[in-house]
Amino acid sequence: MIDTIIIDGLSFGLPLFIIAVGGIFSERSGVINLALEGLLGFGAFSGALAVVLIGSVFGLGGAGVYVAILFAMLGGTLFAVIHAVLCIQFKANQVISGVVINILSVSLTAFLTRQLNVLIFNQPSNRFMLGVTRRVTVPYISEIPVLGAFFTNFYVFQIVILAVAVTAFVVFEKSRFGMRLRACGDNPHAVDAAGINVERTKFAAVLVSGALAGLGGISFAYSITANFSPAIFMGYGYLAIAALIFGNWNIPTTLGAALLFGFARSGGFQLAQALEMSSNFNDVVMTLPYVLTLILLVFFSKNSRVPRALGEIYDKGKR
Repeated sequence: MIDTIIIDGLSFGLPLFIIAVGGIFSERSGVINLALEGLLGFGAFSGALAVVLIGSVFGLGGAGVYVAILFAMLGGTLFAVIHAVLCIQFKANQVISGVVINILSVSLTAFLTRQLNVLIFNQPSNRFMLGVTRRVTVPYISEIPVLGAFFTNFYVFQIVILAVAVTAFVVFEKSRFGMRLRACGDNPHAVDAAGINVERTKFAAVLVSGALAGLGGISFAYSITANFSPAIFMGYGYLAIAALIFGNWNIPTTLGAALLFGFARSGGFQLAQALEMSSNFNDVVMTLPYVLTLILLVFFSKNSRVPRALGEIYDKGKR
């Protein structure tokens, strides 16, 4: 049972983590990003649509997941432009912008999925079928008790997520762009005084958040639902926001928070299976990550180190 909890927990926790990393990029630049839910959904829609269209003509086989990841990140980036333009160019309320984008994404993707299925595939369906991507097991290491579960039956996209996360961490912590981004979230006027374009830096950070949210969204589509459907929008974006807050807007600690939520979800599911609970009780047990989120935020929110300029409308003239 422990091995299953670890395997399933990783398949949920890692996509959640990369979405949260996207949120960190945006919010450490000073832009509140409640739109993660909508960005992951539109990213998943874009990736799934690309796979079913290209696959129907050429056939993709095992390469489908990589095509889906590429187009999901592009789709998430394009949809993030809306949030960036509203919040940075037009200086709209960032919370309202995020909520509106989430609603727009749910409605737009559901409408487009139905219409495209009818027009292209002549099927009245509200989902794009993807199937579950292949799993990989590392020989020898996977045979180690407990620890080996981390190297057993993991999805291909989990490797991609880890590679992207390491790259994001290096860019965020070690690069000049990352330093400027973090400075924008704390003291944007000082950044402007240094001759750096604050709005351009914030805009880039929001686009990065869209790309990473799209990667997480298509990962959920390939693992949890095996298709793209409105089921992708299940609060995962908000759970990612909770993870980054619990992780104090820091990438390594956010990884711990995301994995904690993932293991709580898989542990709850295994508990329900072991106790042979009915489907009704099973649904209750699956709320464990959200209950855990509330508990953690109650005890740890007082210690949160919020970026000092988070949510502030940057006005160059007020320097």
